[in-house]
Amino acid sequence: MPRFDGRGSNQMRHCKITPAFMPYAEGSCLVEMGNTRVICTASVEEKIPPFLKGQGQGWVSAEYSMLPRATQTRTQRETKSGPGGRTVEIQRLIGRSLRTVVEMPVLGERTIWLDCDVLQADGGTRCASITGAYVALAIACRGLVKSGQINRMPLLGQVAAISVGVVNTDELLDLCYEEDHKCGVDMNVIATDKGKYIEVQGTGEQIPFDRNRLNRLLDLAQIGLDELFRLQKAALKDIL
Repeated sequence: MPRFDGRGSNQMRHCKITPAFMPYAEGSCLVEMGNTRVICTASVEEKIPPFLKGQGQGWVSAEYSMLPRATQTRTQRETKSGPGGRTVEIQRLIGRSLRTVVEMPVLGERTIWLDCDVLQADGGTRCASITGAYVALAIACRGLVKSGQINRMPLLGQVAAISVGVVNTDELLDLCYEEDHKCGVDMNVIATDKGKYIEVQGTGEQIPFDRNRLNRLLDLAQIGLDELFRLQKAALKDIL
């Protein structure tokens, strides 16, 4: 059946990654997946969390936020009460996803902060944030190498994320908001370019799913992941 926006079941939304989008950050990009747009920046801080003191290694952490009118109705800013549960969950996901491909001892005793700010949300903001955060991180790490602060790139591979799901009986790649809010099965797949999974978040929102459907959804996700890895490489080719 035709999808809400006319795509085939295994087609991603138009995706674009614009590197070095923010001029003052050590690394940055604008990632656009359909109508979802996220600015990702990487900032290098010459200190580490207290629990890492004296261990000779660095750290990567993330923060995530959404502009009040990134959505169809205004979302209240989280500055007064602190980040909500959803925000905390997403920024922890971004941080641990990127840490899996960083050799912390190579980074030295410094922290790279990844800030993911959603300008416009139409589904898949956490996936877009992870995909863009990798690009920002890679640019920042290359800057550390060029300045002589570290002796080699600390990255072990690429990281990207994509959503898949089931709407009615259709298994779909890269859900937009109209599909996401009515899907029966919702899944986010975070993986490396080496074919290793970092996290698979799968929920039977309305219906349970079996192993065969899980396997098909993972195969569907791989189509999107492969395209995102290609776009990341293209965005970084003149920088790395």
